[in-house]
Amino acid sequence: MKLVLLGADGQLGWDLRRALAPLGQLLALSRTMEGGDLSCMTDMARTIRQFYPDVIVNAAAYTAVDLAESQPEVAHAINGRAPGELAEIACGLGAWLVHYSTDYVFDGSGNTPWRETDAPRPLNVYGESKLEGEQAIRESGCRHLIFRTSWVFGRRGNNFIRTILRLADERDFMRIVDDQIGAPTGAALLADASAHAIRTAAHRPGVNGLYNLAASGETSWYDYARFIIDIAEKQGIRLKLSARGISPVTTAEYPTPAIRPLNSRLDTHRFTETFDLRLPPWESGVASTVTELLDGRSC
Repeated sequence: MKLVLLGADGQLGWDLRRALAPLGQLLALSRTMEGGDLSCMTDMARTIRQFYPDVIVNAAAYTAVDLAESQPEVAHAINGRAPGELAEIACGLGAWLVHYSTDYVFDGSGNTPWRETDAPRPLNVYGESKLEGEQAIRESGCRHLIFRTSWVFGRRGNNFIRTILRLADERDFMRIVDDQIGAPTGAALLADASAHAIRTAAHRPGVNGLYNLAASGETSWYDYARFIIDIAEKQGIRLKLSARGISPVTTAEYPTPAIRPLNSRLDTHRFTETFDLRLPPWESGVASTVTELLDGRSC
């Protein structure tokens, strides 16, 4: 099997390099490499066609949620139109396209986990751009796996865990939103689950489609932050901030340029039943990542 990975230097891409490598010949492209920039599709198309892959994995995206409000054209170009062009390339090659989307395609109403069949209604530019990409892929007719996920974290890149640990060294008090609910999902889990799904798709083309893919369980950003600090304290790490120093606030009390959905829960039954996998609780992935990030720090 030949695979092309786009966004190989990103948070998810880094773990995908590891997870996809055993599947076959892997061409890992990052934004700084020739043919690896989604904003220059002519060069990228040439690179992909020359390699002639069986699978194209797109982990590249515009993820600056708040900045997207003032840069809608950039967000739609990278998250919306580029995936559609990748889908056309995949069609021409007879290749699979694996793509990642987000819970932000929903409006966050209610408290029931979102299913793949629920009508999307994004609240912000980022969500609109990701939905555009989903629709372009599905309308292209190419063989695809689209994975909607939530609250991604990893060992690399900027994410909530790194931010909390950094601020915990600087502050003794912090206010965190407690009325947005979702499942923190590790890049490692996404990468491993993707590799398994790709192996399955190679023998069962009928699995083509859209899936929710996130860790099991749910939490708020407030409880998520407290959990991170608790793990650090249990390891004997001295931080200026304790869990008691984190105060809950509502979304209304903490306005941001982009409106965030309150309900980011995703129903993952379709994925687990189709691919016969158990998705671990969010706590296990967060705990191992916090431990790894703190490894070597003095107490």
